[in-house]
Amino acid sequence: FDFPLTLSGNFGELRANHFHGGVDFKTQGEIGKPIHCIADGYVSRVLVTPGGYGQAIFITHPNGYTSVYGHVLKFASAVAKVVEEYQYRHETFAVDLKFEPHQVSFKAGEIIALSGNEGYSFGPHLHMEIRRTDTGELIDPLQFYTDKIKDTTPPRASMIMLYPQRGAGVVEGSQRKKSISVASLGQPVSAWGKIAAGIKAYDYMDGTHNNYGVRSVVLYVDTTEVFRSTVDGVLPEENRMINAWTDYEENVKRHNWVMRSQILPGNSLRMLQANDEGGVVTIDEERDYHFRYELADLYGNKSTYRFIVRGRRQPIEEYHPQVKHYLAWNKGNVVQEPGMELVIPRGMLYEDVALNCHVVKDTAAISYEYQLHDEPVALQAGCTLMIGVRHLPVEDTSKYYVARKWGKRKGSAGGIYENGWMKTSIRELGTYTVAIDTLSPRVTPLNKAQWKTGKVQFKIGDAETGIKDYKVKIDGEFALFSSKNAKLWMKHPERLKKGVAHKLELVVTDYCGNETKEEYEF
Repeated sequence: FDFPLTLSGNFGELRANHFHGGVDFKTQGEIGKPIHCIADGYVSRVLVTPGGYGQAIFITHPNGYTSVYGHVLKFASAVAKVVEEYQYRHETFAVDLKFEPHQVSFKAGEIIALSGNEGYSFGPHLHMEIRRTDTGELIDPLQFYTDKIKDTTPPRASMIMLYPQRGAGVVEGSQRKKSISVASLGQPVSAWGKIAAGIKAYDYMDGTHNNYGVRSVVLYVDTTEVFRSTVDGVLPEENRMINAWTDYEENVKRHNWVMRSQILPGNSLRMLQANDEGGVVTIDEERDYHFRYELADLYGNKSTYRFIVRGRRQPIEEYHPQVKHYLAWNKGNVVQEPGMELVIPRGMLYEDVALNCHVVKDTAAISYEYQLHDEPVALQAGCTLMIGVRHLPVEDTSKYYVARKWGKRKGSAGGIYENGWMKTSIRELGTYTVAIDTLSPRVTPLNKAQWKTGKVQFKIGDAETGIKDYKVKIDGEFALFSSKNAKLWMKHPERLKKGVAHKLELVVTDYCGNETKEEYEF
């Protein structure tokens, strides 16, 4: 950029199901700022999508790195020409285009795009990544820009969590995890047996009110290092392992990001290192164990937090779960109940899980309702879930979907009907059933008085399974409409002929094939 750099987000920040893969540069609250290419390279890929990056451009450089620029408003004209030709030829807004090497090249400093707020973005900014071209590994871009951004502010913690290991440890006489505010760290905590620790902390930077992810967390017990995390690079296939490193239940239920200083057996995140026990500490002497957390950022700013775990002999109740389904992390698992089958291949679980499985058998319902587990458990990738359909109140089987339930709320988990079963892929243990979607998407025209100027806009939405696709034609010709936050607007109003009457056709489809067709004249 042509202005001083500040960040609204740093590399590796903890996000839902993934690490933040780049840095977010503030753009002074505005869109349309020129983005300069960081080094010589060629355009290798361009993305256009309603969510995610919105519009993104990938530049491959000769040194083995590829830089990515997301949420951009406009591409440089040479790139925009290729993208728009594809969109009109294939009558689609969404694009994932691979470019030939040197089809479009840029020199360092040349303008490749204008910054924006496209896609899954909540304010004007540039999301920028640096990836290793051969592996796709995301690495911290800030390491190349430390001379351009000042930071003398260390990370700060707000909470420590202690985790007694099931059947092997207790904290304050209980096998439940215990949270301790930083303000209370001066009070010793009693424990016995095997325990692990975790910390809730953020980094901060000079001149901003944002909080950021912590690059380095090291835990010492007495004088021995037992755990270390260094968030400096992540492979795409490692991203969901954030759910194994952080306390997933704590995040889902209370929106707390707690980084556990423990490596679960099914977690192979390379950024984590631990002792032979995976970060677990054995409290087996009646003495004070001195715990010390050291947090650091890329600039070497550090903070230290100390607390005492006092070894006090306490009874530890053995762990013998009386459950029908016990899932082993290092094996393939199949869970079967009447009218339901879940297949969890090896490598999908981070630790053993004793399922609290419950079936609600409503014989009048489309299917039974299946509580696979009473606590949220993340899976590393999609696992096949099949639910039997007991009744077909609607003949068209494309209208059925698997619904994920949270109390009285529900959302779509997709799925297709096959020989009396709904089959889908799930990435979290929870409560599932089968539902029907026969409702067509909603379409609301906006500001029709301005349509003749090319400011044609709609609001679209769907109550059940969500919007899958939309298409707009004006005077029988495909018209390109952008999409963000359920709003559509005409991408190239200059293409609309002035001073003549127009006929517009809009078709919106949801994931169960329900369709809304509307025609307008203006």
